Amino acid sequence: MKIIIDEKKIDELLSRSVMEVIDKKDLKEKLLSGKKLKIKLGIDPTSPNLHLGRAVTLWKLKDFQDLGHEIILLLGDFTGTVGDTSDKESERPMLDPELVRKNMETYIEQAAKILDIKKIKVVKNSEWLSDLSFGQIGKLADAFSVNEFLQRELIKKRLEKGSRISLREFLYPLMQGYDSVALEADVEIGGTDQKFNVLAGRTLQKLYNQEPQNIILLGPLLEGTDGRKMSSSWGNTINLLDEADEMFGKVMASRDELIEKYFIHGTRLDLDVISEMVRKEPRDAKLDLAFEITKIYHGEDESKKAKENWITQFSKKKIPDNLEEVEISANENILETLKKINFVSSNKEARRKIEEGAVRILDLDGEELQKISSIDDKISAGEKVLKLGKKMVKIV
Repeated sequence: MKIIIDEKKIDELLSRSVMEVIDKKDLKEKLLSGKKLKIKLGIDPTSPNLHLGRAVTLWKLKDFQDLGHEIILLLGDFTGTVGDTSDKESERPMLDPELVRKNMETYIEQAAKILDIKKIKVVKNSEWLSDLSFGQIGKLADAFSVNEFLQRELIKKRLEKGSRISLREFLYPLMQGYDSVALEADVEIGGTDQKFNVLAGRTLQKLYNQEPQNIILLGPLLEGTDGRKMSSSWGNTINLLDEADEMFGKVMASRDELIEKYFIHGTRLDLDVISEMVRKEPRDAKLDLAFEITKIYHGEDESKKAKENWITQFSKKKIPDNLEEVEISANENILETLKKINFVSSNKEARRKIEEGAVRILDLDGEELQKISSIDDKISAGEKVLKLGKKMVKIV
């Protein structure tokens, strides 16, 4: 693909969703020179779903792809088992390789919702990391000091608390850094919490007589449906594989102060268009936002249907007349009810849906009677509606 030199697009690439560029002057000069660059993004398959927060990095890859550069999507099947604690306040457990393999089964399908997957290089870091000898690992480790690692903000907090820090955690930046050596990356994309790890790539590339990669650190980190950082471990995500109605509903349930942030970092609408949209009343702006996000992942027709369904069910408070009726006992546990009516397949799924705020009790006119906030909540018998996403049953 021919390299496109468009200074306006390059400036937006270097600023939209970007917190820091290392080295910005050098990278811009290379982008304006017409040189084809190798752009690296690594994703560890620690959960089966990619979500809007993780999609911010995919959008940045798309920006580079649109300018004609070589895109390398690195699936961390080796690093995923070891675990990165850069954004964690406690030690991340090692994952079973089979679980990691299972988690990444649909990653290409999910990434293809944003990227032209036929025109990118997809690799797994087990191809080189699993073959490193102790001698080679020693060479990598010698490039860093323990003090450098201990100066990281979350590591310092854990030290102050007296929390355990495993030697394994020291190895993760070496592995991520060596990925850049193996791929001879020109640019690496990561979140702000990944700064130490991506800088390790520069250090190790110098060690191996390669030109050090430039770095794009993205941020701010997107908040999820509950206002905390969007994270699969907290169950507050808007997943790329969510059904259209569920995705639309989750966006509509997000906080008003996130509208502009979701527009900027979760879509590629022109920034001037976004400025106009966010001047609307929050409900109208959020309807536009939910439509645009759902359209990206499900197409315009499905997004229109999801919008109509949401307006029918929530704005007009309409409840279908032909709902299935389910008889429950007095003060039945919500977990028991959800499993009985096959709305969830496991306690884990029930807990996640409840934490996302997806489980609600409505009256027959669609007005909310009770928002379920815990798997220990109970619901009383009597004519009302139990709703999870687009699923509804009448409780009697």
